[in-house]
Amino acid sequence: MPKKLEENLNIGEVLHEWSIPEYEQHERNRAWYIIMGVIGVSLIVYSLLSANFLFSLILILFIIIIFLQSHQEPIIIPFRITDLGVIVNDRFYLYSELNEFYIIYNPGDELKMLYVETVGNFTPRLRVPLMDNDPNEIRITLRSFIDENLEKEEEPFSDMIARKWRIH
Repeated sequence: MPKKLEENLNIGEVLHEWSIPEYEQHERNRAWYIIMGVIGVSLIVYSLLSANFLFSLILILFIIIIFLQSHQEPIIIPFRITDLGVIVNDRFYLYSELNEFYIIYNPGDELKMLYVETVGNFTPRLRVPLMDNDPNEIRITLRSFIDENLEKEEEPFSDMIARKWRIH
């Protein structure tokens, strides 16, 4: 479980540090809103006709979240790699809590992302944009602390769909 960052917590020496947006803000045109509106209304009508009210509620909440995100700027949060762990905003993950990492770098899609898998089943995978950082430097640093998964060459399917559909 990641620790809440406190002043007296030993985080070690900071090796890399940069700032990342809380989420990606996409430019969405009128056609995107029309298509997603038709899909959303269709799914809500289907869920109401099938008496699946929980699905309707989830869809409505999803629509509200997407709407609110598109009308506000994402918070910029600090990300640090230290010799004892990784810090995301105010959460400190020791290397013993991290399983492996992999970097997806695809200049054609303008994709430069660091993924860090955690040990716990209930702790989500960390998804960190590398911004202007050199992926090879980050790779060399992290390899000395946790394993790199060389088999993963593509971004997770859920992230690819969200990026292509401009959802997150």
